Amino acid sequence: MNEKVFKYKLDFYYQQTLIYLITLILYAGIRGSFVESQFSFVFKDPIVYIIVLFFSVSLVVLILNILHGRKLVLTPEKMIFHSRSRERIFKIKEFEWMHIGKERLVQTAGRFQQVSIKMKNRSIPIRIRVGRYERSGELVAEMEKIAKTVPNKKPYRLNLKRYR
Repeated sequence: MNEKVFKYKLDFYYQQTLIYLITLILYAGIRGSFVESQFSFVFKDPIVYIIVLFFSVSLVVLILNILHGRKLVLTPEKMIFHSRSRERIFKIKEFEWMHIGKERLVQTAGRFQQVSIKMKNRSIPIRIRVGRYERSGELVAEMEKIAKTVPNKKPYRLNLKRYR
C-alpha cells in the first residue's frame, strides 16, 4: 500500500449554498415586478434579508471549508490528518486497538460509518466518520487492511460475579 489521499467532502456545503441562491432568485422573481420593461425588486421585505443572510453565511462556510483543505493521508506506517494550518500524524504501530463499524448515535445508511482507533498514549479514541470523505468505499478497504495488523476492540463484558 502506497500513500492514499482522501479529501474531505464538501458536497453538503455546495448543495446548501445553491439551494439558498435558488430560493433567493425565485423569491426575488415572485416579489419583484416589471414596470415599463424594467424589473424592480422590493428591498423592504424582511424575508429577503433573511434569505440573503442564510445565503451569505453558507457561502462563507463553503469558502472557509475550501480554504481549510482537509484530507486524510494513509501510508503503510502512519495516518495523517492534514489541513492547511496543521498536520496530525499518528503512527500505526502505536494503535492499541481498531474497530470498524456503525456509529450508535447517527442513523445513516451504510454498514461502515465510523472507524474508532485507540492509541496507546491517548485516553480518548480517534473517531473517523467514513462518510465525510470522498471514495468512502476505498477508505473502508484501506482501513480494513490496516485493521489486520492491529488488534480488534475487546468486546464489553458484564461482570456477573460482581452482582451475585
